Amino acid sequence: MRGRFVKRAELCCQITYHEDEAGHMKAQLSHLPNGLRVATREMPHATTVSIGIWVNAGARDEAPHEQGIAHMLEHMAFKGTERRDAQTIATEVENVGGFMNAHTSREETAYYLRLLPEHLDLGIDILTDIVTQSTLPDVEIERERGVIIQEIGQSLDTPDDLVFDLFASACYDTHNLGRPILGTVDSVSRFQRADLNGFMHRFYGAEQMLVVASGAVQHDDIVRRIDACLGNLANAQTASRTPPCWTAGRQIIERDLEQSHIVFGLPAKAATAPDRFALMALSTLYGGGMSSRLFQQVREQRGLCYSIFSFAALYSDSGCFSVYAGTSAHQANEMLSVAVDELANIAHAVTSDEVARAKAQLRAGLLMSRESVSNCGDALARQIMLFGAPQDDAALLAAIDEVDENAVRDMAAQLITNNSPSLACVGPPTALMDNADLAARLSA
Repeated sequence: MRGRFVKRAELCCQITYHEDEAGHMKAQLSHLPNGLRVATREMPHATTVSIGIWVNAGARDEAPHEQGIAHMLEHMAFKGTERRDAQTIATEVENVGGFMNAHTSREETAYYLRLLPEHLDLGIDILTDIVTQSTLPDVEIERERGVIIQEIGQSLDTPDDLVFDLFASACYDTHNLGRPILGTVDSVSRFQRADLNGFMHRFYGAEQMLVVASGAVQHDDIVRRIDACLGNLANAQTASRTPPCWTAGRQIIERDLEQSHIVFGLPAKAATAPDRFALMALSTLYGGGMSSRLFQQVREQRGLCYSIFSFAALYSDSGCFSVYAGTSAHQANEMLSVAVDELANIAHAVTSDEVARAKAQLRAGLLMSRESVSNCGDALARQIMLFGAPQDDAALLAAIDEVDENAVRDMAAQLITNNSPSLACVGPPTALMDNADLAARLSA
């Protein structure tokens, strides 16, 4: 990304969120003149710092011929810059006891470090170096290409990983949300340096980036340091995303396995939907723990599986509500029948005790996550990516508290009204219930 800097404006425009009623520091957000956002959450009792750069570009932003390129670029970021080779990057981080990692999702790519506060300058220098000055050496591209192909092979050999990629394809077909984040062996084999540079130049710009620091940090100090490193960064292309169409598909791969790995689900609302907390409560009481209906009815009462849970995969403009289970082939249809029946039952009746227990789990999960500097940073980044600003913890807890039996029941009814199930399975041959039968059972 050489030559991507412009003359810096003189002043920062800052938005600041002050202490809440309990005296806890809320998240703070500033905008640099070039559009780069810098957010922090000061944690008074923390002794370490988590800092990362989030890019608002992921697998769903790839062109058709670029499948897997966002993930490959994430791998390549640590493989050398103008000032550091791959070993130097790793050595400098580990010399000070730091931890470095990255991840690619369908809607974002993140690069982050955890280290002691006295090494913050080093951490910022390395992070900004790898996202703005990566040289993408050809020898490293070839080496990492082999690594990623091995990663793809490992995923294909792991049925409880593969089934989720199949399920995404069943839900969204050829839309980018339906493609595997890793790409395919064929697509990864074709990428050249120019392709990686092209993706980086399209998306790795100031307005597409967000710097988040949490833990033993001070907001103004972080803003000053980031402005010195990235204040001249130019803008890039803004991601233009086409909302997906739910295809209610079916993907089955037959393999000689002990279990059938099954995922089925229904379309849901986006991650920003006002009633998302009702969906979260529904998922929790339906299949979120040992007290959930799925666990009790499918595993404890009938012994149909070892592992079963529900989950909501929510994106900026869409989402799905789903169930995963690993079960024997001859019990798969019974498991599906019970799981579908329990969701339909919730649409008609749910107890106050169930809802209270689900809300307690959600509240505890939120508060416990705030004790980790890394989890705080991740949550803050996701909030800003989705909403444009940090979300107040007190407001989130209040929204959870507002969920009642009617809200959960209505949410289940909404899902059933959509009644367009998708299904994926990896396992031994079996006459698995088809999508029409699932839909009929839901609406019965």
